[in-house]
Amino acid sequence: MAETDNQANNQTDTQEQFGIQNIYIKDISFESPNVPKIFAKKWKPKLELEISNKINQLDKELFEVVLNLTVTVKGDEDKTVYLIEIHQAGIFIFKNFVQDKLTYMLNSYCPNVLFPYARETVSSIVSKGGFQPLWLSPINFDALYAQQVKKKQEEAAKQQNDSK
Repeated sequence: MAETDNQANNQTDTQEQFGIQNIYIKDISFESPNVPKIFAKKWKPKLELEISNKINQLDKELFEVVLNLTVTVKGDEDKTVYLIEIHQAGIFIFKNFVQDKLTYMLNSYCPNVLFPYARETVSSIVSKGGFQPLWLSPINFDALYAQQVKKKQEEAAKQQNDSK
């Protein structure tokens, strides 16, 4: 019986464990520089979206991931109708992850967890600003991460070729 308990404890000690400790807004801003004039005009919105993320290691197994979204909507004559910047953050626990998988989780999986919260906040803030809700399209963070990895590999290969 004791042997079975030891085996179970050993398996738990090496098994990957993931947890969400907290999800929160770290920073947010909304600007609408051309209000109220913009409400009197008909305009076609042009959306620009910038995405990035930042990772802060808080402890051996504890990480803060911050998903940064900057949404700019412009009208006619490229005048800014509104601009929203949100830093949606979360604290995540990772135990027993190999480095490659940990890097993937921090750069793809965690932003995937955070995005729906940021998306809802953007829509809510835009509505409170007097505009129609803005529903951002889903984002494929796996594809973005794959592009990032490929770019780093190409840069490393280029540096290696340049040093020869």
